[in-house]
Amino acid sequence: MIERYQLRYFLAVVDAGAFSRAAQQVNVTQPTLSAGIAKLERTLGGPVLVRNSKRVHLTPLGAEILPTARAIERAFNGFEMRTQKGPVALPVRLGVLTTIPTPLIEAVVTANREAVTPDDLEIVEGAEGDLLSRLRRRRIDMALTIMRSDQAGLNAEPLVEEGYSVALPERHPLANSAGLEPEVLAGEVMIVRRHCEFLRETSRFFTQRGVRPRFSFRTHNDDRAGSMVRAGLGITVAPDSWRIPGVVLTPLAGFSQRRMLGLLYGEGWFDIGQGSAARAAVRRALLASGLFNSPGAHP
Repeated sequence: MIERYQLRYFLAVVDAGAFSRAAQQVNVTQPTLSAGIAKLERTLGGPVLVRNSKRVHLTPLGAEILPTARAIERAFNGFEMRTQKGPVALPVRLGVLTTIPTPLIEAVVTANREAVTPDDLEIVEGAEGDLLSRLRRRRIDMALTIMRSDQAGLNAEPLVEEGYSVALPERHPLANSAGLEPEVLAGEVMIVRRHCEFLRETSRFFTQRGVRPRFSFRTHNDDRAGSMVRAGLGITVAPDSWRIPGVVLTPLAGFSQRRMLGLLYGEGWFDIGQGSAARAAVRRALLASGLFNSPGAHP
């Protein structure tokens, strides 16, 4: 028979990536933790973890039982909290793409006070690959991110598509243009958004048209990039959902890159906690935020 402590030890190693750190997290010695996992493996009839010189990895059997182990542990935690504090919602772990505008994340938090409160929502920020990895390892429950064709094994709910424009300070001479030809930007100084999903494509687009600007700032922080555009340090290419006070978005002729935003999530977790309500709140916030009301974006 499998006992709860064995699953706790297993999950601790998966999350910590090492037996030593996992033992510290669950307050046992490393031999005790190893013995508990060995007992779990004997019960299941095969290894669930394999160690190499750098990190512990899941075996196929370990990957198979991981979603169930997380669900059981979340359910146990929920029951314990109910006995101690009365009915409560289990936290929903929402991954958010780094390039999602901050006002949209704020809209998600405020969209539904019953479904999304500080007590039952945990937001994890990350790049595309990081969020995909966390979803598949069940370290987050769902992700607000870009829809791609390589996301097999996850449920995908596309919600809104948008294009990209040139972000300029509102006092810029080109800010009132209906559209910009790339050649008119040849003398401009640019800011590089390092997390941009189409950074390589953007660079190639300008290079092929003989536009090789000087770069004044390179950053992984979109809020900081927007502030520097507003301050006049340079211009940048950004998603149409960018809404920075003092910054104007102007279409860039010939630049056809678009992104589809939506929700990714695994199987089964909506049966526990406030998953369904949180998903509905995220969907509602995304569509009602007003950030996508531009010619380059549509639901």
